[in-house]
Amino acid sequence: MEARACFEVEACALDVATAHGVSAPRLIALDLAGTEAGAMAILVTMAEGTSRIPARPVPGRLQAFGAACAAINRVPAPADERLPYRVRPISIVDFAAVRRERGTTGLVADAEQAIAELPVPDQKRVFVHGDLWQGNTLWTDDRVSAVVDWDCSGTGPYGVDLGSARCDAAIMHGPEFAEDVLDGWQRETGQAAENVAYWDVVAALSTPPEMTEFVPPIQGQGRIDLEQPILAERRDAFLRAALDQLT
Repeated sequence: MEARACFEVEACALDVATAHGVSAPRLIALDLAGTEAGAMAILVTMAEGTSRIPARPVPGRLQAFGAACAAINRVPAPADERLPYRVRPISIVDFAAVRRERGTTGLVADAEQAIAELPVPDQKRVFVHGDLWQGNTLWTDDRVSAVVDWDCSGTGPYGVDLGSARCDAAIMHGPEFAEDVLDGWQRETGQAAENVAYWDVVAALSTPPEMTEFVPPIQGQGRIDLEQPILAERRDAFLRAALDQLT
């Protein structure tokens, strides 16, 4: 997706979030032509909190993360052509093409085949963030004060965000902690999530083959303990568990 479209998506998503009471910065101005800023620019309000990710898992925090995900997905799909239909996280990056270029593992190849043979689950189309990980959230204590970076947002099944949030918890802390995110989501919505294994596989496939590209942003959030081998091991464990349930 070209930069202009990403700016338009972000601006539109922020307006939708504000209109529906989702915790996010408010849009102040959008300068697509660069006439005021000298370059394409978006101006938003400041949001309180920190995006630093604690090294020790806190179940209550991860449940709050799941609840914040549910608050986004509670918003009906906006009828705005600027918000694309999304069926996977970070859809502006073609991870399948990266795998074709660099190669992949048998586990990932099996997961790709399994997903290719299944239809996208029939879930109600809702508002989705599209890149929901803890680095895109701001926290005050163990409360989500804002969700940021909306350039991958759009409309789609809630599983896009739920799978992404669960995969993030698994990568940051270990696969078992994905269940805390699910608990928070289900408590907030009052319903049982469907097709969880499918969306877990989709989320795991929305990562780089060796996880190398994810190391700098993750360590930039304070998780300097997470080197590439750990990230890859945890991602694969999460993927393997989901694939076992799916097949």
